[in-house]
Amino acid sequence: MNPTTLPYGQVNAAADWKVVEFISDLHLQAQEPLTLQAWARYLANTQADAVFILGDLFEVWVGDDVLSRPPPSPPRSANEDGFEDHCCRVLRAAAAQRNIFFMHGNRDFLLGEAFALACGITLLADPTVLVFGDQRWLLSHGDAWCLDDTEYLQFRAQVRTASWQTDFLSKPLAERLAIAQGMRLQSEVRKRGGTRYGDVDTDAARHALQTAGARTLIHGHTHQPADHDLGQGLRRLVLSDWDAAATPARSQVMRLSLLDDATGNRGVQIQRLSA
Repeated sequence: MNPTTLPYGQVNAAADWKVVEFISDLHLQAQEPLTLQAWARYLANTQADAVFILGDLFEVWVGDDVLSRPPPSPPRSANEDGFEDHCCRVLRAAAAQRNIFFMHGNRDFLLGEAFALACGITLLADPTVLVFGDQRWLLSHGDAWCLDDTEYLQFRAQVRTASWQTDFLSKPLAERLAIAQGMRLQSEVRKRGGTRYGDVDTDAARHALQTAGARTLIHGHTHQPADHDLGQGLRRLVLSDWDAAATPARSQVMRLSLLDDATGNRGVQIQRLSA
């Protein structure tokens, strides 16, 4: 069967991959330079053969044409001047050294092929199966399986349509940026009010794993890092969000390392590390 007809994408690890790493929910924005700097240091120094960014790399993304806008004059801050171009340069430098994969989240689903091409990264379908260490790992941002969050799922269904995206991207860049700023302020108000993210539905996670022929789901979105036993040998590993200004700082990386024992059997070690 052609992989494009399947309900998930697939990445087959190269024979020489020994280590792959996963991050998500960095919510990068010019106004939070510490997280931006932590992310740039991580990508410059990681020894992973491949890095998978599972959504919400950016706090907001209003279209790839942000790369062509002139910097603010006068610059509002050193960090804000050319923010998107700076992020693209960081990704391009990292992609020259290792494979960088990107999956859309609920904040940056408008990031497109133009940005990916400029940065040298590979866009992933959501969900995608990674074949690594003789195992199948199901990767997702996770938001589509938060079934209790009905209001968000209605919004998601609307904004993921081609017609909505065409209409939104046809608006002037300044208008899109203003809309994004308003949404960001609303998000901050909800956060300060103690709003919690919905969690991934267990039955939906089990069904997705069984459909994909995988035993472990790795996802972000919920900002609730944990290792969930789903029964029948199935697991759900949740990535942490990043916030380098928090106390303590959050910059967690999940690492899968390939291990070969003396008999030639292959295993995978799972670690959670601080970048």
